[in-house]
Amino acid sequence: MIYLKSILMTFAAYASLSVQAQKQLPISILPDGAEKWQLEWSDEFDYPDAALDKNWISQNGPSGHILSSRWRENSVVSNGTLKLLNKKEQRGGQEWTSGNIWSKKQFQYGYFECRYKYAAATATNNSFWLMTQGIVPQEGKKYEIDINEGHYPNSVNTNLHNWTDITEVNGKKTHPSSSKSFYFGAQPDVQIQLEIPVTTTRVRFSSTNAKQFHIPEFRIYNVNKAGYPQVLSETADTDVPGLVNFARETDTKITSSNTLQPEEIYQLKNVADGKLDSHFVTQKDSDKWVEFEFASPKQIGCIQFVNGYKQDGNWKSMINDYHVQYQKDGKWVDMATFDIRNGKYNFAKDFHTYGLDWSKEELVFYFDGKEIRRMKNEIAYSPSPIWLSMAIIAWAGKVTDAIDGTAMEVDYVRVFKRK
Repeated sequence: MIYLKSILMTFAAYASLSVQAQKQLPISILPDGAEKWQLEWSDEFDYPDAALDKNWISQNGPSGHILSSRWRENSVVSNGTLKLLNKKEQRGGQEWTSGNIWSKKQFQYGYFECRYKYAAATATNNSFWLMTQGIVPQEGKKYEIDINEGHYPNSVNTNLHNWTDITEVNGKKTHPSSSKSFYFGAQPDVQIQLEIPVTTTRVRFSSTNAKQFHIPEFRIYNVNKAGYPQVLSETADTDVPGLVNFARETDTKITSSNTLQPEEIYQLKNVADGKLDSHFVTQKDSDKWVEFEFASPKQIGCIQFVNGYKQDGNWKSMINDYHVQYQKDGKWVDMATFDIRNGKYNFAKDFHTYGLDWSKEELVFYFDGKEIRRMKNEIAYSPSPIWLSMAIIAWAGKVTDAIDGTAMEVDYVRVFKRK
């Protein structure tokens, strides 16, 4: 009996080790090669939930600038990952709760990397960042470096905020910031060339995008043996001989879902005015669409549209899903469809890594080991904790009950120092 008990205890210990081994630790892809770095600190979240408090501090209170209060109970370690949970519940004077933690240890310079999944709902802010706390830094400014403020499904947002030089403009406080956003998988120039042309009197473009969409140009071309122009050309209609853009013909009727934008540069007429610096903008909520009706049937060979708008060299507000349809026998038939949530750029489906190489000279941002942004460091010279935050915000999309039960899931956080 004693011998049998010994065997069972040995098997139990082996089984426990096997469970721990199930978490395969991904290898970090480090700038300039792994041989240039050494690991300074990491958290792989491979321990019981109660041990989280050894390395991290939780907010435990309301949040005036967002829609969710944030509590320790919403930060849960299980099965080798940290989950920052969203719940629809009244607490702290707010209708939602989330999780927000920051490291007890502070860091200064190095390579900072976090591997995580987004919460699978619009209006969620899935963040990995650095921010000074407490006393004014002896060197530089109070700062915030957002390595990624991720918005479902595919938006990566990098920011540098100066929290020392706060000024007031028209009664509102403001501060210097530098931001750049990336919409992976979405593209500003879309061309749909039809293998089999269609003949119709109506074409419709629609989207369920979480926010309003911007369409600077929408073109509906005839079948043209000489081909079609570059989408981002302002002289597109004359760049290739033989082109006819049915969207711009004087007897084409253009209608749309309501727009709440009164400014001239956002009106419906801009969707086919031949200019890229003006655009049609839809409303935020409900169905969003624009429709073209021709005076007589047209044979269509190609459709082009410009998605989003360009600001400071960066494309913004690109939509993540669309249907392009034509009418046949009184019914709408798809010519092309796209939904980024079904592909690899749905960042709630799979883990991705977000990194920052922070030195006194510059800040270099990385996505899955590839550089996406580089900027001069002029303010961030002081130690900072690491923050992992889940928040619900209206400017990241529509707030719906779909948020309830979702989570930002963190696989690990690692900090490396150059050798």
